[in-house]
Amino acid sequence: MDIAISPTRPDTDTLVFAVAKGSIPALPVAASATLVAGAAAARFTGEVASSFESFVEEGGRTVRILLLGTGGGSDADLERAGGALAAKLLNSGAIHAAVEIVGGASGEGAARLAFGALMRSWRIDTYRTRLPEKAKPTLSRVTIVSADAAPEWEKLAAVAAGVAFTRELVSEPANILYPESFVERCQHLADLGVKITVLDRADMEALGMGALLGVAQGSVREARLLAMEWDGTNGAAAKPVVFVGKGVTFDTGGISIKPAAGMEDMKWDMGGAGAVAGAMKALAGRKAKARVVGICGLVENMPDANAQRPGDIVTSMSGQTIEVLNTDAEGRLVLCDALTWAQKIYAPEIIIDLATLTGAMIVALGDQYGGLFSNDDGLADDLVAAGKASGDQLWRFPMSDAYNKLIDSPIADMKNIGGRYAGSITAAQFLKRFIDDGVKWAHLDIAGMVWSDKPGATWDKGATGYGVRLIDALVADKFESR
Repeated sequence: MDIAISPTRPDTDTLVFAVAKGSIPALPVAASATLVAGAAAARFTGEVASSFESFVEEGGRTVRILLLGTGGGSDADLERAGGALAAKLLNSGAIHAAVEIVGGASGEGAARLAFGALMRSWRIDTYRTRLPEKAKPTLSRVTIVSADAAPEWEKLAAVAAGVAFTRELVSEPANILYPESFVERCQHLADLGVKITVLDRADMEALGMGALLGVAQGSVREARLLAMEWDGTNGAAAKPVVFVGKGVTFDTGGISIKPAAGMEDMKWDMGGAGAVAGAMKALAGRKAKARVVGICGLVENMPDANAQRPGDIVTSMSGQTIEVLNTDAEGRLVLCDALTWAQKIYAPEIIIDLATLTGAMIVALGDQYGGLFSNDDGLADDLVAAGKASGDQLWRFPMSDAYNKLIDSPIADMKNIGGRYAGSITAAQFLKRFIDDGVKWAHLDIAGMVWSDKPGATWDKGATGYGVRLIDALVADKFESR
């Protein structure tokens, strides 16, 4: 679906009037009084994301009219309203909708409504060859009638493109998306000015990445490490902020194999890497005035004759040894080498990893918050604030040496799992052992957030694109030069 911004209302088959909560004002359309009375009779009062639909004759033709509630008119309300518009009209038979905010709104407000509509309209029908006619999208264009929304929309459109890219990556099946093809999908970012670096297996072997490569050794799909660099400061920023994503393109659990039921969901175990790639597209697309590096550790975890065994000991790039007690606790093995490489190459002061790391996080927080762990209170506060601003919310968890002792190994420097309890915390404690002194670090366990079994305000059932807006909001607020 395309979004257009126009100062005047075009001729369309559908008119949408966005109205705030309260009494419904007169509408700039034929039969306004009848529409207002009908909406009142249907108990439409402008509650956020509510709607009232009717038809009128205008200019000798029948036009669909949709009254759309924007609630209190906050940015979040306008995004929800835009999402409701897309959900209502996407396969309704409407082709082109013009949207007017009755009573006027700022350009930013109008752009927010457009953003919500575009986000909610995303879907993937690539592999559906027998889609019923009535289920096919008809709405191809939405025009937002506003004289000053274009500048804000340009930035939000770039963020929406980043979210869409993440959703695409997360949605693809593992026979289509694997480490090598993930890298290929990201090559177009070079056209936006992103510098791309790729390490193959030989490169990683030479660097001693035994933890990451140990996960990958059971698959015919070779591992890759992908780095994407964006510098919108023209070299003024001495050090980048670095984001590292877990990219297990499919996770069977390896020899510690998962139950069959629900294993198909493990195509989205690369959701952290997907979020990092989408965020890099968003930042480059809107020309963010910041220096940012996104790194994706990409592997497939399979149980063949060469697969890693429970009890194996691997040596990480940092030189620390790891006793692998459970091959299904593989994400931390991928991340630890990626984190070490990122610090060695880029010497960042701040590094943040995103990962669908533990089932324990889903038990703790469900699908409402991502888990936040950090060695720095200021960074943690900044991330919580970015989560609130973006809607990709976070909840902070504790860390301490008491938990750290749970992953000590009697035969190696550490083991890759703790006991039964505090599984998300011990995973974070594991990663913390690979963070250099003086580096501010945060770990985001987003296991419950990258995929949804039901539609949300700005996404349909499936991939949510979680993480892209969070990263963008953090960079915009704390790392962009003014």
